[in-house]
Amino acid sequence: MAINRRNFLGGVVGVGALLAGVGALLRPGDRGGPYSDYFRALNQELQRNGPMRPLLLIDLDRLDHNIDVVMQSVKRGGKQLRLVEKSLPSPELLAYIGQRAGTQRLMSFHQPFLNHDAQRFPGADILLGKPLPVRSAELFYRLHKGPFDPARQLQWLLDTPEHMQQYLALAQGLGTRLRVNIELDVGLHRGGVADTATLGQMLGLIRANAQHLEFAGFMGYDPFVGMGVPGILGTADELFAKVMTRYNGYVDFTRQQFSGLWHDGLTLNTAGSPSYRMHERESLSSEVSVGTAMLKPTHYDLPSLAEHVPAAYIATPVVKRTGAVQIPALDGKSRLFSWWDTNQRETYFIYGGNWMAEFESPPGLQSNGLYGRSSNQEMVNGSAAVGLAVDDQVFLRPTQTESVLLQFGDLIAMRGGKIVDTWPVYS
Repeated sequence: MAINRRNFLGGVVGVGALLAGVGALLRPGDRGGPYSDYFRALNQELQRNGPMRPLLLIDLDRLDHNIDVVMQSVKRGGKQLRLVEKSLPSPELLAYIGQRAGTQRLMSFHQPFLNHDAQRFPGADILLGKPLPVRSAELFYRLHKGPFDPARQLQWLLDTPEHMQQYLALAQGLGTRLRVNIELDVGLHRGGVADTATLGQMLGLIRANAQHLEFAGFMGYDPFVGMGVPGILGTADELFAKVMTRYNGYVDFTRQQFSGLWHDGLTLNTAGSPSYRMHERESLSSEVSVGTAMLKPTHYDLPSLAEHVPAAYIATPVVKRTGAVQIPALDGKSRLFSWWDTNQRETYFIYGGNWMAEFESPPGLQSNGLYGRSSNQEMVNGSAAVGLAVDDQVFLRPTQTESVLLQFGDLIAMRGGKIVDTWPVYS
């Protein structure tokens, strides 16, 4: 148990004030309810065949739907799809999506994962999604084994002339040639090249050191155009137009000033899960990157992803049911809370807790901020209508995927409400 001391003390002091004002307020309504048919079937299957511990399940039927939605857009835009590994951090999950989508393009963000990718996917084309410290790149080469050929299949993302100088020294020391993709700031303002003078320095280094550096293309990440910003800052269409104006400017500069480096095989990467659909409108980029949209956690409940459906859930069993809420030290006085709020008339302690996730099923569940969060046995409250028993599952939707999917061991792959496989995650 982890009592939130500040909230707890404030709650004790405030009980009298709460009662004094009760006549002027309406009591909260009963928000509870039983499982839907979908979650009832999942609950039954996990009780019969699941591990009865916290787990992360992947609904393959829903995942298939999301993959198909993405590929329809990619084909309409005449582009390729690159899968974002950090958002789908399981080799089997990536392999499954890649096979259905018909792509071997990956975006990697972490040196240990990159080494694993090179062994697990020897035919992949891998683009780094952020500039790694040169020491990380050195470790990749030291640990690399197998037929994957970095000189042909790997693109290092670089953002400054200083970073490029470091990577040039690495290439010279290794006696190899590095493929370099240049990160562009197309409006996100999270680093990357923001002017043609800097771009010219970087392209000049590549041209002057052709034995050790090869220009592989550009990456212009633009998720903000699909995530919704205050209207005063511009519409999505206006923001997208600015993104493509910036991207086109860098491309035109390179074609004019460094024509010897330009060729049709360059990787012109763009997009992100919230914005990939918008790139059907432009013909400049060669590929879009998509990851989180395949599973659609809660932070991606966006208008731009309206056709996607949630495909990943946390499921964890109820280990205790203790009735109306009881707060330490308040003892019998705790009944005031369940009298005032019908959604505190049942208390459940779940196996684990405190995840980056939101309660999904049964409806009406809530954490108890006064009692405090717990990663061991979290208190969850609801109304009598919730109707959970010990060993029933509580289902939550992750708010994101990239770190949450790594917290539960093997992913549980399900189809038609049945467990069909287990998929290890990256370690």
